[in-house]
Amino acid sequence: MNKERYKEITSKIVPEEDKVKNGIIAFIVGGLIGLLGQIIVVVLENGFDVAHKDATSIMIVILIFIASLLTALGFFDNLVAKAKAGLIVPITGFAHAMTSSMLDYKKEGLVTGIGANAFKLTGSVILYGVVSAYVFGIVRYLFFGG
Repeated sequence: MNKERYKEITSKIVPEEDKVKNGIIAFIVGGLIGLLGQIIVVVLENGFDVAHKDATSIMIVILIFIASLLTALGFFDNLVAKAKAGLIVPITGFAHAMTSSMLDYKKEGLVTGIGANAFKLTGSVILYGVVSAYVFGIVRYLFFGG
């Protein structure tokens, strides 16, 4: 089957996405995750007398834990179906991808299953994140004096 025929067949089956609606939903959900993160930081700073720098680190750990827990319990994919990219793009999506990979291979053991596959989906994000940070650091140093 050629590519044109495949596109013709799939266009009849796959429903059209409402990109504007999905964008608005993602914007709102991403904003709510940001609001939740800020609430966690404020509670840690004011209620537990944690320094701001430490509170932001703890908040990230809490969001990662929540996303991983929801993935392990099987709820995260259902939430993503409703929340779209607003739930996948922040750190919660990264945690979901890692947890999903580990859960898929847990039967193979700790080393060859979980350990070997933990970064299967997220390895490229880490790789290109580090490379782009390096490149932009060099550009900043060269053009803006460090």
